Formats: sequence, C-alpha cells, structure tokens
Amino acid sequence: MLDRLSSAYRARLLRYVNRLTLGDPHRAEDIVQETMLRVWRLAVRQSARTGAAEHEIAYDEDRLVAWLYTVARNLAVDAHRRDRTVPMGVVPAPMLQRCTEPDMADAVVERHVVHGALARLTPEHREVLVQVHLCDRSRADAARAIGVPQGTVKSRTHYALLAMRREMRRENAAA
Repeated sequence: MLDRLSSAYRARLLRYVNRLTLGDPHRAEDIVQETMLRVWRLAVRQSARTGAAEHEIAYDEDRLVAWLYTVARNLAVDAHRRDRTVPMGVVPAPMLQRCTEPDMADAVVERHVVHGALARLTPEHREVLVQVHLCDRSRADAARAIGVPQGTVKSRTHYALLAMRREMRRENAAA
C-alpha cells in the first residue's frame, strides 16, 4: 500500500508543497518526507490495532490522498509560522555570554605590551604610574610615597601617560 501510494502521489505532492514553500525545494522535500512518514505511522498504528499486515489494510484512496494534502499543507503552514516567530539576526543569550568572557590569550598579550611599554619609560614616570594607577593612590598619597610635591606628581603622570601611549602604539605597530 505505502509503496504504491508513495510512487503514485509523491511527485504531485512535491509540486504542491513546492508552491506552498514559495519554491524552496529543500523545505518542500522535508515536508513531503514528513508527510509520507506520517502515512507510514498511520498504517503501522492501524495494522497494530486490527492485527492485519500493512498491505492488507483497507483504505479509501480518495480520503487518504485528501488527508496527505491536508497534512502537507499543515506542515507547510507550521514551518512558515515557525520562521516568523524567530526574529532574524538575534543572537542567542548564551552566545553573547561566551563573547563577553575575557580571553586569556588577549590578557596575556595585553600584559606583555603594557609590561614592555612600562620597561621603556624613565624610572620617574614608571614610579608615578605605578603609584597612581596600579596602587590606586590619590595625587597627595602618591606624592608622600614618592617624596615629591603634588604638582610634580600631576605633571609626571601627564607626561608618563603620553610616553606610555607612544610606547604602546610603537609596540602595536611592531606586532
């Protein structure tokens, strides 16, 4: 029964579903396969219920063909609705979370670049940057720790940051 039904109606059903899917041959093929699978499952259920072999099941061919087209149409509508409900271009939340995690390789490279740039600064500039930015001290606290006036800390910080940016640009250009 199923072999004859498949060979007799599969091509027509595929043309019908192809129109429903606006010419998407892959989607149409998937829908036709799902439709044929449902016919096969129906035959298996009926044979289990009646105790007859699949090829012995009596059926009304016209009603079965109408049922085939109805199932195919419903599957096509479901696929279209499914496509409309998922916004296109939206990135799933788990992928965003993975993207925001710091990359260990980037951290190692950044640390290497900063360490190299700091090593090329003068000792005074390096000391003021360490006190102000790495130790997170205020200008007054850094001045007391270094033993210089606050104005000196302010100007050294300014020029040290300029030198640091210049060294990091040089380091990035070399890489």
